[in-house]
Amino acid sequence: MRLTITAAVSAALLAVSGTNALATTITIATVNNNDMVVMQKLSKIWEKQTGNHVKWVVLEENVLRQRVTTDIATHGGQFDVVTIGAYETPIWAKRGWLDKLNDFPASYDSGDLLAPVRTALTENGAMYAAPFYSESSFTMYRKDLFEKAGLTMPAQPTYAQIEQFADKLTDKSKQQYGICLRGKPGWGENMAFLGTLVNAYGGRWFDMSWKPQLTTKSWEDAINYYVKLMQKDGPPGAASDGFNEVEALFATGHCAIWIDSTVAAGLLDDPKQSQVAGKVGFAKAPEAVTDKGAAWQWIWSLAVPSSSKHEKTAENFIAWATSQQYIDLVGKTDGWVLAPPGTRLSTYQNPRYLAAAPFANQVLAAVQSVDPQHPTLDPVPYTGIQFVTIPPFQQIGTTVGQDIAGALSGSTSVSAALQSAQDSTTAAMQQAGYLK
Repeated sequence: MRLTITAAVSAALLAVSGTNALATTITIATVNNNDMVVMQKLSKIWEKQTGNHVKWVVLEENVLRQRVTTDIATHGGQFDVVTIGAYETPIWAKRGWLDKLNDFPASYDSGDLLAPVRTALTENGAMYAAPFYSESSFTMYRKDLFEKAGLTMPAQPTYAQIEQFADKLTDKSKQQYGICLRGKPGWGENMAFLGTLVNAYGGRWFDMSWKPQLTTKSWEDAINYYVKLMQKDGPPGAASDGFNEVEALFATGHCAIWIDSTVAAGLLDDPKQSQVAGKVGFAKAPEAVTDKGAAWQWIWSLAVPSSSKHEKTAENFIAWATSQQYIDLVGKTDGWVLAPPGTRLSTYQNPRYLAAAPFANQVLAAVQSVDPQHPTLDPVPYTGIQFVTIPPFQQIGTTVGQDIAGALSGSTSVSAALQSAQDSTTAAMQQAGYLK
């Protein structure tokens, strides 16, 4: 009997996931990004294969981080699988909060994972999270609007050029904004972009003695640039816009330029979800004083908390959801342009993906070129590009993001916002023992 595509893929996935004699229900906490919505839908295939069940807790990014951090730090045991990133994984692994992912079958092919991705999720030789998708950041722009205005986006733009382009392409009478950028406060929201902007201006979070640097000229120049640009050429209410909100603005034709995650490219080039599909061009993340640290590294990953009561079943799900067979399943059911990017070399050797995703090679180059070990122009005592891999940073980054959102909305000046950020960061670092 001839197998359908779904049945054939399901059969292949059985080799990865295996089966359980006794049905188990696992609870998965994840973010409400498009790729995770697809995972939620396709998880019914895993449930059918294994007889197990999934209870989904799907949350906005800031809320997800707060809920997951609280549960895992208190060993609450609410979640069996958590969606975390390159920031949490090494910190939580060292604290014993995550299980090692040691029992994936040979068919999982860990050697197929891109080296920078695998390294970021490994601590003391063991992988503690498996990558669902990986991203860097780059510049997305409307090719049709650029052509109509007689503008050319260079392969490596500068922030000065971005401002010139945005000024020329803003037409607020048509709700067309020259630039759209994250403004919602959060260490993984507005500070993800702003961390790279500060890096490009030659700034850093801390000097080699862990003294905060938020009132330096580099920070002043970067944040003044951001606030001025967004107030001139950005959409109204930008201080409330996170990744999903800006993605929706761009996909509905309201933005000429967007500097953000490479993962957005798939949705923007999908005619089922984007009004600008086929009209989007891609360039490197802009540089200013330097290109060092101008593009970020992030890896949305799946991990098993050590407090889980269903660890084997949870690991079984992760092996399924982060396998090459799962990527193939997404390609065949939802379209290859939406296949989870940035994790496996085999994805970028797949002619079907390359044909559907004209941005594929640019994304791969961006993911492979980032250097979280040397993220800034001047030396720093930390790793991480748009974040600092130390436990206090989660609160520090969010507090600083709130201060800068205040400057963006006009409720305070940039200099006052940065002085407040400097003071709160200094206090946090003293409390954590980094400063005396």
